[in-house]
Amino acid sequence: MTDANLPTPDDRCDTLKIGIVSISDRASSGTYEDKGLPALRDWLGHALYNPIHYVARLIPDEQATISQTLIELVDAGCHLVLTTGGTGPALRDVTPEATLAVAHKEMPGFGEQMRQVSLKFVPTAILSRQVAVVRDNSLIINLPGQPKSIQETLGGLKDAQGKQQVDGIFAAVPYCIDLIGGPYMETRDDFCKGWRPKTAVKSKRV
Repeated sequence: MTDANLPTPDDRCDTLKIGIVSISDRASSGTYEDKGLPALRDWLGHALYNPIHYVARLIPDEQATISQTLIELVDAGCHLVLTTGGTGPALRDVTPEATLAVAHKEMPGFGEQMRQVSLKFVPTAILSRQVAVVRDNSLIINLPGQPKSIQETLGGLKDAQGKQQVDGIFAAVPYCIDLIGGPYMETRDDFCKGWRPKTAVKSKRV
């Protein structure tokens, strides 16, 4: 079912299967409403022309549970898995460790860029420990826990006229998915432009 506030997907595009994981002791126990999963759905729905099938999980900050969830989502055919939460220095923040434990390849540039974007807003961005990895044919990315930070790190920064000042990490995601054998992701460029070399552009919308 498509959210009435989201643009309509283009059925000519590949259907994507995306895993979204919100990691929070309190939200998973029902202490407060989870905001991570809705934020991910909203952002991706605006960013992509592709129809998306989400596989969503809301789990506590338990390292073994996080690792097992990531493995299950990759095995279920999710070519992209986004997590939110659990990336700080607190004792219960173990998302990066759980992610690295299931990695076949580490992709350090994603975490570096997320911290660069966040440092434009708060000096405590240096405390963030987000990582990204490849497991089989899937890209797994740790995102911050707050919806505003999710939007900023994925989409980057624009000036008052809407011109891109700093690229968010999602600009590199579609081509990365190409390279690891995933479906062709098509971005709505006015919202978030994915970058590919010209020889890799194979849009199904033309």
